[in-house]
Amino acid sequence: MKAIVVGGGIMGLSTAWALSAAGQDVALFEQGPLPNPLGSSMDEHRLIRHPYGDHAGYARMIDPAYEAWEEMWRDLGQRLHAPTGTLALTGNGADWADRSAASLAAIGRPMTELSIADLPQRFPMIDAKGVERAWWIDTGGELFAQDIVTALVRHLEQRTNVRLHASTPVRAVDVEHGRIVTQSGATHAADVVIVAAGAWVDRLLPSERGRLVPSRQVVVYFRQPEEARAAWSKGPMIIDKTGEVGLYLVPPMQGRGMKVGDHEFSRRGDPDMAREADAGEMAPLLARCRQLLRGFDAWQIDRLKVCFYTVTEDERFVVEKRGARGWVMSPCSGHGFKFGALMGRELARTIIDVRDAEAHARWAAGLEAQAPT
Repeated sequence: MKAIVVGGGIMGLSTAWALSAAGQDVALFEQGPLPNPLGSSMDEHRLIRHPYGDHAGYARMIDPAYEAWEEMWRDLGQRLHAPTGTLALTGNGADWADRSAASLAAIGRPMTELSIADLPQRFPMIDAKGVERAWWIDTGGELFAQDIVTALVRHLEQRTNVRLHASTPVRAVDVEHGRIVTQSGATHAADVVIVAAGAWVDRLLPSERGRLVPSRQVVVYFRQPEEARAAWSKGPMIIDKTGEVGLYLVPPMQGRGMKVGDHEFSRRGDPDMAREADAGEMAPLLARCRQLLRGFDAWQIDRLKVCFYTVTEDERFVVEKRGARGWVMSPCSGHGFKFGALMGRELARTIIDVRDAEAHARWAAGLEAQAPT
């Protein structure tokens, strides 16, 4: 079998990795360099965590996701992950952490509720004002995203059944006949075409417009006093849903940066636009940081990073068959990277073994407990 993959982010590369490991011939096309600094996958780190609110289907996927990453680490010869544990906070009428605890208890992954009075003693970097309940689970950590993508590119370059076409934009996709046309006018054909083009997917598959929506997001990297950085370098990851804006905090593990972002989708923006941001647009997030994090006034903004998600209305993944020979692969909505190795592995298995495409789509959307067999 010959496969064409359009897109060189974590989803496209992981699918190429899994297909080629199974002996299939793969041609991957990326509009920019490989890795592409404008891709959604290109940042220092991404989180992997069990707490998932009401989305129990995705909570169930975390253990298989870890297994798939272990398979990838063996191939790459390095483990690009650091454990942090996960601290989920709730308050101000928000109950995401409470719902996460309930859904995880139902699948045998219980969280531990921490006393609010004891929270500052266990985590002295945190101010508990406004926190009504706190939940802890030992699992969870950071995936070193851009290092993973870079290592995957280097690994695939060594496989004789993989052809990587960097700086080769695709202008048209024919999912019925398994063909693509590049910007130069060259036509390439295969048995299957997987479109994993991130925030550009609706340009290649116009039928996805309005469903898969580019969303401009901004994250903040901070410089910290040495004492604060040393404390935070031991974790934890924080998911905070107590203020006007929810935030996630990614600690500076193994020399990476301290990052804070929110999960509020802009649902606007052009991924080809200038990627500039100013601190003013981050005011609500910074205000919440000031309330939650002790000593925050001594932190300094190191840089603002603009990236683009591809979001759906219900935040569920879209991995679906299109035409006789095509697939659209968009497991994103701001929470997809952690499933990269798993999504690539399972889509490869479905394509090779001709597993039920509708069942696969439902599993990827978090609506089935297991991938099709």
